[in-house]
Amino acid sequence: MQETPLYRTVGHLLLYSMSDSNTTDFTNPSTFILLGIPGLEVAHIWISIPFCAMYTIAVLGNFTILFIVKREPSLHEPMVYFLSMLAITDLVISTSTVPKMLSIFWFNSREISFSACLTQMYLMYFIHRFTDMESGILVAMAFDRYVAICHPLRHSTILTNSVVVKIGLAVVLRSGILTLPYPFLAWRWPYCRTNIIPNSYCGHISLVKLACADISISSYYGLFDLFAVIGIDLFFIAVSYTQLLRAIFRLPTKDARLKTFGTCVSHLCAIFALYIPMFFFSLVYRFGHNVPLPLRVLIASVYRLVPPVLHPIIYGVRTKQIWGRLLHLFTHKET
Repeated sequence: MQETPLYRTVGHLLLYSMSDSNTTDFTNPSTFILLGIPGLEVAHIWISIPFCAMYTIAVLGNFTILFIVKREPSLHEPMVYFLSMLAITDLVISTSTVPKMLSIFWFNSREISFSACLTQMYLMYFIHRFTDMESGILVAMAFDRYVAICHPLRHSTILTNSVVVKIGLAVVLRSGILTLPYPFLAWRWPYCRTNIIPNSYCGHISLVKLACADISISSYYGLFDLFAVIGIDLFFIAVSYTQLLRAIFRLPTKDARLKTFGTCVSHLCAIFALYIPMFFFSLVYRFGHNVPLPLRVLIASVYRLVPPVLHPIIYGVRTKQIWGRLLHLFTHKET
């Protein structure tokens, strides 16, 4: 979009807060300016290289998992269905933000209209939604491991296809309902302090901080969403693994215990890959006021890519069925 003198004048005026207490008619800016990673603009090209590489790995890895699962009927079982759901959420999470980041890094495409920014804010709602879905799917996978180890003879009768579908629908509905307030809270605030967003996308936290109103409700609801949803999920995961460990330690031999526990390693790695960056990002972004802004923005950007990159690597290497089908796919083509 071509920047006009009048446009620049309006943008400069929006840099000042409307401090008159008698003023109640706020005017939202016509555009926002995304800074990318502020303070590191000269290094944007170099920063884009690892981001592009991670995004490529995430897309190829997760599409490969989905392709192998669809191609191989022997993989059509509950744990792999949950893994496919995880791959889809990873693709949505990474694709919702990384292309815009790369356009800023490569083409200096910083300007975004007010309506487009709020639209991206709605897309960020879907990121929150799919992140919560990812957490719920990990709970379902923990339940699958519990049934497979503690009740192996009843596994096929407990986790039927209809049960898997119901669990998936429950995860989607829970995430959609709990994260629906995010875009509506952002929409209702008046934005008159500045039109500059020190980030590479119109995220919920970055956007509402520009509002000239009391945004405490947004901050409190974000913490509620984080600790209520993730806390409940971690509780159920902990209960499942407590029962799992009790069953494993009751096995007669050390080799049997190690082999049985080995079936849970991939899932445990996926849990750590999601929750550790999530809690670190949330706490740093809300309470790390002494952390330099460029580092906070960089952490937020990397956070969106860590789980989508690690999950296909973890499951591709640790899950024998998927790794075997992948090797067979390439060796079969060679022959």
